[in-house]
Amino acid sequence: MGIVNVTPDSFSDGGQFLDPEAAVNHALQLVGEGADILDIGGESTRPNAEPVAEAEELRRVLPVIVQLAARVRVPISVDTQKPAVARAALEAGASIVNDIAASRDEPEMWRVVSEFRAGYVAMHMQGSPRTMQQAPAYDDVVRDVDDFFASRLQLLAAAGVAPEQVALDPGIGFGKTLEHNLKLLAGVSRLTKHERPLLIGVSRKSFIGKLLGADVAARLPAALACTVAAARDGASIFRTHDVAATVQALRMAEAIRAQGT
Repeated sequence: MGIVNVTPDSFSDGGQFLDPEAAVNHALQLVGEGADILDIGGESTRPNAEPVAEAEELRRVLPVIVQLAARVRVPISVDTQKPAVARAALEAGASIVNDIAASRDEPEMWRVVSEFRAGYVAMHMQGSPRTMQQAPAYDDVVRDVDDFFASRLQLLAAAGVAPEQVALDPGIGFGKTLEHNLKLLAGVSRLTKHERPLLIGVSRKSFIGKLLGADVAARLPAALACTVAAARDGASIFRTHDVAATVQALRMAEAIRAQGT
């Protein structure tokens, strides 16, 4: 899943692709590098990020989605918390909603997903982007996220979203400490029991910097290590800024595993 941030303030590439033409060209490059899904986002979800108005988010993402829907064959995902933005994006040609706010209680977003028979990524987050890193705490982070997945699948089914529409994301970096993130990555195999695709997003995230002292531009090797380990343990979707390197790492790991069977 190649990341296309149409934002001025994302933590690693904010402002680079705010212009629709630049965003489209970047997305086409990611497809050429091997992206199977394009994830278009118009609202930064970095720690301490301020919410973006619905109209502004629509202004950012819709021109990009419309152009890409006419030019690529890979599925387009919209990274949004807002049901109205999800609806407009699906009408414009997206087919997946990547929802960091899947912890909500009201079902409006899920009704939109059900109506369009869209794919849906349910991500675990403690708090909101503005508050999520203010002393996150868990009894057992892997068990708590696992329980969250079970409850989401029940609520989604009640709203008319079939299990085969859903992928699950433990939300690495979203309301988690360094230790929580490492425990989730070590517990990937425990999170696959729901028999839904598991999405892992570690690309350039701050927990890598906290562990290794690496700045944003120097975190790719560690992200690839996390990706290969998660793939070994059953994860199947990898959200990344660095598509070519991630594809290469996964293909090599697959080739090695194939020789051991």
